[in-house]
Amino acid sequence: MESGQAWGSGRFGAGAAPVAVPMAVMLATGLWGLDRGGMWGDESVTFQVAQRTVPQIWRLLHDVDAVHGLYYLFMHAVLTVHPGEVVLRLPSVCAATATAGLVAALGVRLAGPRAGLWAGVLYAITPMTGHYAQEGRSYALVAAGVAGATLLLVRAVDAGGARAWWPYGTVVALTCVLHELAVPVLGAHALTLALLRVPRKVWSGWGRTAGAVALLLLPLVWVSQGQSGQVAWLVSPGWDRVGRLARNFSPGPAGPVFWGSLLLMAVGLRERRTAAVALPLLLVPPGILMAVSQVRPLYHDRYVLYALAGASLLVAAGAGRVAGVLGRVRIEGRVRIEGRRGRAGGRRVRAVVGVTGVLALTATFLNQLPVHRQDRSAAHRPDNLAVVSALAVSRMRPGDPVLFVPSVGRLAALAYPKGFRRVRDIALRESAPRSGTLWGREAAPGELRRRLAAVDRVWVVAERSALDPRRSRTDLVERTKLAVLTTEFTVREEHVHEERVRDAVLLRLYVRRPPGDTPPGDAPPGDEPPREPADVRPPGVSAGAPALGAPALGAPALGAPPPP
Repeated sequence: MESGQAWGSGRFGAGAAPVAVPMAVMLATGLWGLDRGGMWGDESVTFQVAQRTVPQIWRLLHDVDAVHGLYYLFMHAVLTVHPGEVVLRLPSVCAATATAGLVAALGVRLAGPRAGLWAGVLYAITPMTGHYAQEGRSYALVAAGVAGATLLLVRAVDAGGARAWWPYGTVVALTCVLHELAVPVLGAHALTLALLRVPRKVWSGWGRTAGAVALLLLPLVWVSQGQSGQVAWLVSPGWDRVGRLARNFSPGPAGPVFWGSLLLMAVGLRERRTAAVALPLLLVPPGILMAVSQVRPLYHDRYVLYALAGASLLVAAGAGRVAGVLGRVRIEGRVRIEGRRGRAGGRRVRAVVGVTGVLALTATFLNQLPVHRQDRSAAHRPDNLAVVSALAVSRMRPGDPVLFVPSVGRLAALAYPKGFRRVRDIALRESAPRSGTLWGREAAPGELRRRLAAVDRVWVVAERSALDPRRSRTDLVERTKLAVLTTEFTVREEHVHEERVRDAVLLRLYVRRPPGDTPPGDAPPGDEPPREPADVRPPGVSAGAPALGAPALGAPALGAPPPP
């Protein structure tokens, strides 16, 4: 292996530009269109949970979302400054900005200033990066932690002393506590050390650090295993998911940009030091999660956002190698033709290469500009809860009863309470903060029937698919809702906002059927009074149980619990 001096010598002498420029690009991209005008389901969970008291958050984590505990506590401090949608997303923007700089710093250290600059900018302009940079969830923060830990790994290998592993271990531990599925990065770092053929002393320092991190995570793993129902919506990934991840990791998901990126990544493998760091980061975490998911599904693209840094580093290394070869050919040609005067043209050749790189990155960004614009529309997310609240304000009268089908739809009222302040949540038994759940506890089936029997009209907030009587439901409360609505009520009004999302959330006014009026067709299962005890409660899964739409960039619908 090269000495630590060889790894780092001269790499940071080019000034701050290779790191500062990608950070500026990422910050501008992240702030562009940050206020979409509405939160979607998973963001609303962050928003409402983070505004609870610390004891209330702690109580919630005992039953659900323990894997997000550190993130919720962090966001609790952030939203204390100002509870708003832009502030909700600012930590992700800042984290993505830091990640772009860290990726650039890695590239500078491994392959030089030019490759570092290109790697950082590539990371910043990739649509997947921009998507999660504008989401009020933890993924961008986890990506920043992994990029920082990888840079610290390289520095620890260079330094060779035991004290150099403390910063690395601290960052890895915080990152894995922030999101449990960042743990596979330890496998990536182990492969990096193997490819670099580090001495036994380095293996010993890394092994002790990794072991300490694993011991620290054991309590979190034990608690989260008891909450595994949160990821019951995941399925085993196939080769189609591999292809989708490859497209998401590219600055362009199709066409010349995609194929050009793959070609440059292949060339980048010849840069041994860069490939030893970037390739394991790119392949090992997704590979581990996909393999495990064949037995127990745990994989989703957003869980491995942090691996995208490896793709950017490899593409930049390949581009740098191609540019270097072309530059040398041009300079050698001028030297042979013009003698000593030709050497003066070397700087001009390097300048031309630099300008060409800037133009290529600009063209890549412009090529994907429609994707970036689309992603900054609230309609591009699985659902828009602000729209639901606006419909409620315009249509409901004070005192009207409202029923959420399924109960996760109550997130709209928790995120935007103004629209539901005047109405009565007819199914709610105990509020979300008091019950230590994400969207509250509802009345048992028998009590819910009695409550609905006392009203002649009820507003229903639901996705259209959730009201399909043919849809199978296992929860007794949800079955009771549909059974009563189908047999005892009929639809008088229906309202859907003009801004449609994947599975439009609608507002329906149901009125009681006149005597003698029979419901069309068969009632859905569950029309018989249930015999279960009155304390039956809905499942306590994480943000997004039955959904309000299909995901963008692989994000689950509102019914799919936010990540483990």
